[in-house]
Amino acid sequence: MRSRPMYDVVAALARLGVGLVFIAHGWQKIEAGITATGRTFDDLGVPLPTAAAVYAAFAELLGGAALIAGLALPVTGLLLFADMAGAFLFVHADQGLFIVDGTRVENGYELVLVLGMASLLFAAGAGGRLTLDQWIATKRLRRSDDDEDDAASFVKSLRQAEPQTETETGTKPHRKHRARRSTKKSQPAEPTEPPAAPEESEDDLLVAGPRKAARRHRARGTRQTEPATAPAAEDKPEDPA
Repeated sequence: MRSRPMYDVVAALARLGVGLVFIAHGWQKIEAGITATGRTFDDLGVPLPTAAAVYAAFAELLGGAALIAGLALPVTGLLLFADMAGAFLFVHADQGLFIVDGTRVENGYELVLVLGMASLLFAAGAGGRLTLDQWIATKRLRRSDDDEDDAASFVKSLRQAEPQTETETGTKPHRKHRARRSTKKSQPAEPTEPPAAPEESEDDLLVAGPRKAARRHRARGTRQTEPATAPAAEDKPEDPA
């Protein structure tokens, strides 16, 4: 059974070796020039030689550095595997396995095969724990654990504060109601006074004044007319029998 720390160290060494090879090949293409590398790819029959030269140079240079650091290994491994798959299909597949066979340079596919399979292995998760990806993941887990602990402590403090607030709000109002009831019972009932007669306003006096004057004037008129009508009744001749 393998030891996990030993496996992590071996995986880090493997990433270091493969990454250095990729960095060397990428820097070689950039140093020669993208245009010259594109012409070489064109002579070898690679489609879109300029775009392929740009992709191969920067994927190998930056991808090799990412392999060594252990950064974004799934993506980095797939990009490097695609680079080696293109080199195998368009350049090395018909050249045999060996790069050098005896004294002849065959330019075989043994190197691109090993580099491609190693990149695919790192993409599948064989990079070990000594990586930047692992460090970022553990940091996120610690933050999430701290957030959960803070949330749990906050909820616990709220639950502890609930009984205190219930007792404070539950007892004091009863005491106030009892005090109010006792004061109401102790105070004697105040005697009710009869309602005061409504006071006459100036408008009522002004209205009532002319009415009384009109009544008095009518009474005087009737007194003056009664003596005048009475003699008229006396002067009336009697009917002959």
